Order: sequence, then C-alpha cells, then structure tokens
Amino acid sequence: MSLQFELDRQQSGSIGTSAVGTAALRWTMTALVAAVWISAAIFGLYIVAIYLGALVDGNLDQWNRDLPRLHDAHSLMATMGIGLHFAAGTVLLLLGPLQLISAVRARAPAFHRWVGRLYALSALMAGLGGLAFIAVQGTIGGTPMNIGFSLYGALTAIAAVATFWHARGKRFEQHRAWAIRLFALVIGSWLYRMDYGFWALLGHNMGHTPTFDGGFDVVMAFFFYIPNLIVAEAFIRARQLRSAAYVKVGAAISMGVAAAFIAVSTYYFTALHWGPRIVQRLLLTL
Repeated sequence: MSLQFELDRQQSGSIGTSAVGTAALRWTMTALVAAVWISAAIFGLYIVAIYLGALVDGNLDQWNRDLPRLHDAHSLMATMGIGLHFAAGTVLLLLGPLQLISAVRARAPAFHRWVGRLYALSALMAGLGGLAFIAVQGTIGGTPMNIGFSLYGALTAIAAVATFWHARGKRFEQHRAWAIRLFALVIGSWLYRMDYGFWALLGHNMGHTPTFDGGFDVVMAFFFYIPNLIVAEAFIRARQLRSAAYVKVGAAISMGVAAAFIAVSTYYFTALHWGPRIVQRLLLTL
C-alpha cells in the first residue's frame, strides 16, 4: 500500500507540475505575442515613415541611411526587389500576431484564413524580393552576409509555402508548426536592427565595420533568425499534450525572457530612434 501511495503521490505531483507548466507557457506566450505586436506595429510605422516617405519625396537615397547600398539608382531590379521586401515586410509585422491569437482562430475562422493567405503571400513576396535584391546587387557585407541573408530569404519562402500547403490539405498540426516557424523568421529582420542597437550600446560596436564585414557582422548575418527558430521549435514541442513538464517550464522561461527583452528593447528604440523619426516624418507631412 505504501508503494501504491508513493506512486499516486508522484503521479499527482507530475500532473500538478505539468498543469503549472501549461499555464505558465500560455501566459508567457500571451505576453510575448503582446510585446511582439506592439513593437512590430511601431517598427511597421517606422518603415512606412522612413522608406515610403523617401519614395514619396522622390529621394530613395535616404534608404541608405541605416543600411548602405539598399538603393542604387543604376539598378532598377534591385530597387524593386528591396522595395517589395519592405512593403511585404510591413504587412507581415502588422498581421503576424493576429494569427497567433487562439480566440481569433476559434471565433473568426474565415477571417483567420483570409489573413493567413495574405500573410503567407506577403512572406513569400518578402523572401523572393530579398533574394532578387541579393542576386542582382549583393549585400554590403560580402559573401558571409550574402549567404546568411539568402538562407534567411529562402527559409522564409519555404515556410510561407509550407504553411499555406498544410492549411489547404487540412493538416492543421503541421500547419500550426510551420506558421510558428514562419512567424519566428518574419520577426528576424526587425530583431536584426534591435540587436545592432543593443550592441552599439553594450558592446560599443566592437566587431562592426561600416562595410558590415567585421566579426560581429558575420555572426549577425545568421544570428538574427537562427535563435528565433530554436525558440520556435522549443515552443512547438512544448505545445504537444504529452510533452514533459520540464519541457513546458523551459519553454515558458524562454518565452518570458524573450517577452521581457522585446519589451525593454521596444521602449528604448521607440524613445531614442523609431519615435523621433516617425514624429519628424509626420511633421514634414503636415
């Protein structure tokens, strides 16, 4: 009887820990989605203000202020490719978090499907637009940056097609997994800028060069999306009903740290960089 009691106690404790892990995962994921949505929306406004604003002004050389060689007056194809990348990327940043909200999927399935189609199409366009730019123009950082960014564009395009393909085939578990991977990739271009901003603050730009071929630049050519995919895979595994409690708790911790990082990053970037330039653009428009 004592053995049975001990087994029952262990099982009860395991169930309790699993329930806590599930609840923690749900709340931290909600916090992460909220932080990402707010930050992505602000960054989307920044893209519209800076890059669309430059197009309206007829001064596309402004595109080169933050990332050199984005615009080349002698390469229309490259300009069209990166322009498509920016336009589609703005749509992705604003619509992505909507697709992760379970209440939207449950209560408005038709809305979820149509937004999903637009999201997948925009991701495909962003990926192909970036690949077209690299093929024609190349990146400022040379071979490492070309490889890293090309892999990023290819993975984004593949994830977009896989997300749509599994949804059409009603393979919803695979569809959700690929949608999470796609979302993790999409926010990469936004996190790329955040990472550089924090490195300038904390590392004083050590390993970064104006031509983006320093040691830090080479790492960043891959770092801005590979860790995202690792976190996404952890979350996908943790969502499974039979996942061990420690997996769910670990994933919840990862989600919580990511949410806190994004919240702090968004505050500083909005206050010091995005916000002033958005306001400056609005004042010019008025």
